[in-house]
Order: sequence, then C-alpha cells, then structure tokens
Amino acid sequence: MNRPTPQQLIKAAATAALDAAHDLVPEWLPDGHKRGQEWEAINPVRDDTRTGSFSVNLATGRWNDYADPDAKGGDLVSLLAFLSHCTQLEAARQIDRRLALGLFQGNGGQLPAALQVADNRAKAQECARNEARAKRVRVAATARSIWRDSAPAGNDHPYLVRKHLPALTARINRQRLVIALHYQGEIVNLQFISAGGEKRFLCGGRVVGCYSPIGRITPGLPLYICEGWATGATIHLDTGAPVACAMNAGNLEPVALSLRARLGDTFKLIIAGDDDRKSPDNPGRAAANKAALSAGALVTYPQWPEGSPHTLTDFNDLHVWHLNHGSRDHAEI
Repeated sequence: MNRPTPQQLIKAAATAALDAAHDLVPEWLPDGHKRGQEWEAINPVRDDTRTGSFSVNLATGRWNDYADPDAKGGDLVSLLAFLSHCTQLEAARQIDRRLALGLFQGNGGQLPAALQVADNRAKAQECARNEARAKRVRVAATARSIWRDSAPAGNDHPYLVRKHLPALTARINRQRLVIALHYQGEIVNLQFISAGGEKRFLCGGRVVGCYSPIGRITPGLPLYICEGWATGATIHLDTGAPVACAMNAGNLEPVALSLRARLGDTFKLIIAGDDDRKSPDNPGRAAANKAALSAGALVTYPQWPEGSPHTLTDFNDLHVWHLNHGSRDHAEI
C-alpha cells in the first residue's frame, strides 16, 4: 500500500484532534471559556483583549476571529498552525505527538489506524451530507407546494389577535399560520404557527442562513434582522423598514453575514435582539451582539418602561404590553 500523503496525514490528525477538542482547545487557548459548543477566547496572535472575539466550535473544529475576516479555518490542524505560526503539516505532527497517534511512524507501507478511521469517517460524513442535501431539495419542493396551496391569512387568527398584529406576509393552512423561509431568493422551508403559538418547521428542511422577509429591501432604508416573525412584523409596522426574520437566535449571525455579503459593506444593517433577562448569560443579547460584531451591523434592544414585567423579552412583547396598558400604538424601535 502506498505511503500516506501529507494531505491524508493532516486529515487524520484533524479527525483525531476533533475527538479530543475539549482537551486540546483549552490547552491552546487557556484564557477562554466554554459557551455551548463554542470555546470563546482572545486571539493571542494579535493585540486582543476581549474574550469572545475569537471562537472555536468544539463540535466541528471551525474557528474564526470576528475582528479579522482573514483569520478563520475549518479544522483544528489549521487552528494550531495559525496559533503556532507553522505549516499545517508541522501542526499535524504536533497533534500526532500529543495524542500518540503514530501517524508519522513507518508502518511498512500500511496505513496507520488513525488514518483509516479518518478515511472511514470522511466517507460516512460525505454520505450523510449527500443524504441531507437530497432531503433539503425534497423539502423545498414540498414547501413551495404548500405555500402555493395556502391562502392569505386573516387578521382574526388567534395568534395574530394575541400578538396584536395584522397578517402581513403570513398565509393560512389547516388553521395554522404559514411563514415562508427564503434562501438565496427561493422558498426552501416553512414555519407553521398554531393558534396556541406552537411553532415547527418542515422536518429536514434548511433553516441556517434562511430568513422570512417582511417588506422590500430598499436603498436608503435600514434592514432590521431579528429572531421571530412576530418580532419582525412589529418592527416593520413601527418603522416601515424591511425586516429579515431569522427565526431563532442561533441563526442571526448566518443571516446577517449572508445579507452583508449580498448588500455590501455600506448598507445599514441593524440587529434587533431579544433581551432574555431572566435567562443565565442572556442568550438573546449574546447572539445579537455576536451577529452584529461579525457582520459589521448596529444592534438595538427593547427599552423596558418602569413597571414592565421581566417576562417580556422582545419588541412584540413590548408592543403588546403598551397596547394592553393603553400607552401608545406601537413599541418604539
């Protein structure tokens, strides 16, 4: 059997490093901390003092510096090469020694076990990716079919009544509101909202990087990016500006980056974040701040009046609270 190529050795080291990411990344970036699947740290390669500007995903190995668009990579070998100012092959050697993989030892022409594991895993991952892509194509076709068969929603739907909102872009299907999610200009998924407010997407459809548009993107007007559709509808009614509803906090950053790439550096983007005041670490604010920093956007949050309960978290909550208390027509953004 032929000797492994440098590319194969690097891939095998990256696979093994990912399995040990929870040990290796804190060793390499000891001033950081774990938030979900992310290790957030300072970037020791530059004069960085703010923890969180540099982030490594412990599940995928992807890493990036939000203040430096050129500092990013897709695996832990490239991360170690970046931190150590060395080639990826030398970084792979360092990982090989640290984990005692035996990748660079002579084996009589036989593939090291770690390399065989990496090859098998890569094949399985590629198969899973192909299956997921095929399913997304099927789901997108289903979404467009359901959307065509759905009628414009009426303003008397219980969810809209409770949220004090008109139907705007929503449609109705089997007594559920239907919200279209767009990706690169096409409908690829739907969100269904029941009368009681329960929400779900079409299973297996694309969500990351998708958004539900309200209003037309227009030069001279800012574009708001928020989480839920009700929040987006509230912002659109209050400002007249277009809104991209990312549907959840984790999707704010992918949507913001996609729109920044599409609209250019000078277009005014504003992240309208949720304020999860009762939750530890306030995930709504954390996600909004991260998206704004990454995409070069502004960020805004609801301004809570004195006496408003801490259960309110977003602009629609504020809108409803004001209307129920008779203070004004809309929540100011």
